Amino acid sequence: MSLTVLMNAGPWLSVPPPGYGGIENVIATLVPELRRLGVRVVLASVGTSTLPVDERVSVFPDGQFSALQRPYNQVCGVAQAHLAGVARELHSRDDIDLVHDHVEAVGLATLAAMGPDAPPALHTLHWDLAKHPALYGHLDGGDRVRVNGVSASQLARAPQALRDHSVGHVHLATPLAVDAHRRPRPPKGRHVVVLGRINPGKGQDVAARLAHRCRFPLVLAGPVGPYHRPEDLAAAGDEARQNPDVRFFLDEVAPHVDGDRVRWVGTVAGQDRDDLVASARVTLFPLRWEEPGGTAVVESLALGTPVVATARGCLPELIDHGRTGLLTDDEEQLGELVLAAGGIDPAQCRREAATRFTPAVMAQRYVELYERVRQLASARLQPV
Repeated sequence: MSLTVLMNAGPWLSVPPPGYGGIENVIATLVPELRRLGVRVVLASVGTSTLPVDERVSVFPDGQFSALQRPYNQVCGVAQAHLAGVARELHSRDDIDLVHDHVEAVGLATLAAMGPDAPPALHTLHWDLAKHPALYGHLDGGDRVRVNGVSASQLARAPQALRDHSVGHVHLATPLAVDAHRRPRPPKGRHVVVLGRINPGKGQDVAARLAHRCRFPLVLAGPVGPYHRPEDLAAAGDEARQNPDVRFFLDEVAPHVDGDRVRWVGTVAGQDRDDLVASARVTLFPLRWEEPGGTAVVESLALGTPVVATARGCLPELIDHGRTGLLTDDEEQLGELVLAAGGIDPAQCRREAATRFTPAVMAQRYVELYERVRQLASARLQPV
């Protein structure tokens, strides 16, 4: 395929990220498969990114994630500075066939404002679409800028203007799904794991309460605000409470963390994360929000661990109730489902992941969307 794509990862973390970093991990999963299909990739990220690509564009030498904890008037220019660099790159060359953008809000707004001479653009929506009603409710990208969701349920809740610009959805993938059905089955422990950044939407307080009530061991794995290890949070002192996720953890989750029944282990990455999930009896998702994508869900299936979750957002699209997990609309029932999940065959979870959630499946779908976006953009330029 003769196609050059500028992949805009943004200024916040390197690609791949050193640990937590959902969008950056998605890009690190997608790009190698795109290149295998013959797509040239120009990566717009930070200077410390190590993902093999054809070319790189960077404004910041290192990730700016820590700046997100500063007041708005100190941080509001970071993403704009990065997008200005992307715009300069696009204006200076004529070989970019398409921009694939992943930068929340400002990426879409900048690309839509660049005018008809800019390349066609596909903006992937990774987040809650209720966050930016003034932007999403009045989007006008013309025929040049299109969007895609990471699940059908996410797009179904989108404002009409955003749906009018949509070319469909692409479920997230994980490298762990490749040949997942061929890997030997690791021994299962008794623990239940909750993966992800600790905040009210993820419901770690619900999980902790249920662990004590239903008497199962629970491991909470993920950062609290900017703090990736318990000792880092302990050393931060009272000023850490300025972060809303820290306040949630200290007030609602920490009282249940006893180091025995419930443990918080901080961010777990790489092989340690995989071993933690693969040996768990269940991965629990006690969601209080409409999860748009669910990377941790497909990772759990690929590692052969059934999912127990509230049936919100993309979960009913990813989980086959009774075969790869158990879903409920009642968060208080989650504890009972954790205890019942022993009837789910881990091998079935791995087979499902190997069929539906590999990077190759995701990349092929994006190549189809790239062609669709380019066709829609060129149609307007055809003479009548």
